[in-house]
Amino acid sequence: MLHRLVEFDEVVRRGYEDYEFRKVVSALSHFMSSDLSAFYFDVRKDALYCDTKSSSKRRAALSVIEVLFDCLVRWLAPMLPFTMEEAFLERRPSSVHLEQFPEVPREWRGHELARRWAVVRRVRQAVNGAIAVKRTERHVGSTLKNAPRVFLAPDVLAKLSGIDMGEICTTSEMTLSCETAPEKRYTADRVSVVVEMAPGRICRRSWKIDPHVGSDPEFPDLTVRDAAAMRE
Repeated sequence: MLHRLVEFDEVVRRGYEDYEFRKVVSALSHFMSSDLSAFYFDVRKDALYCDTKSSSKRRAALSVIEVLFDCLVRWLAPMLPFTMEEAFLERRPSSVHLEQFPEVPREWRGHELARRWAVVRRVRQAVNGAIAVKRTERHVGSTLKNAPRVFLAPDVLAKLSGIDMGEICTTSEMTLSCETAPEKRYTADRVSVVVEMAPGRICRRSWKIDPHVGSDPEFPDLTVRDAAAMRE
C-alpha cells in the first residue's frame, strides 16, 4: 500500500498542476474501491478485529490506515471540501484546508515488492473465482468454510514464500503445491484450484474453521489466537 501511495502521489500532483481534475478523481476512486475496499481492507479486517491488541500485524495495519487517511483526505479536499473537512476534524485539531499535500517518502517505492504482490493478487483472484463457481453450484457458502488446494508453477510458488495465502484469500486454510493438479479443478491464469471444506470446528469470534478450536479450556469455542486476544 505504501508503494501505491508513492505512485498516486505523482498522479494526484500532476493532475492538479495540469487542471485535469477528472483524472485525479478517477484514479483515487479506483484506488479506494479496488486496492483498499476490495483487497487491503478485506484481507486485514481479520487482524484488525481479532488479533491481540499487541499484535505487530494489527499495529502495522493501523499505522498504514493512518497514513492512508492523511493522504486521501488531503488529496480529496479540493474536490470534496466539506466532506473532507468533517473527516479531518474528527482526527486533527485544525482545518484540512490549512494543510499542504502530504510529503510521501520516495523510500516507500518498491518495484520488486509490487511485482511480488501482483502475483499474490493474481492467485487470490483465481481462488476467489473457484469459490464463486462452487457457490453458484450451492456447494459452499462463506469463503471461511473453505480450505482450497492451489497448484502453481514453481516460480509462482517461490514468490508466495512466507505469505499466508489463507489469510490473503480469507479462507480458513490453504495448501500450496507445485504438483500436477487433478483433473477436476478450476484453472485461471496458470493457477489451478481445488476447493475443499475446511476441517475442524467454527470459532465463535473470528468465524474461521480450525481443528484447534477448544484447545484452550477457558474458551472452548475459540481458536488459540482468539483465546489469547480475549485473555489480553
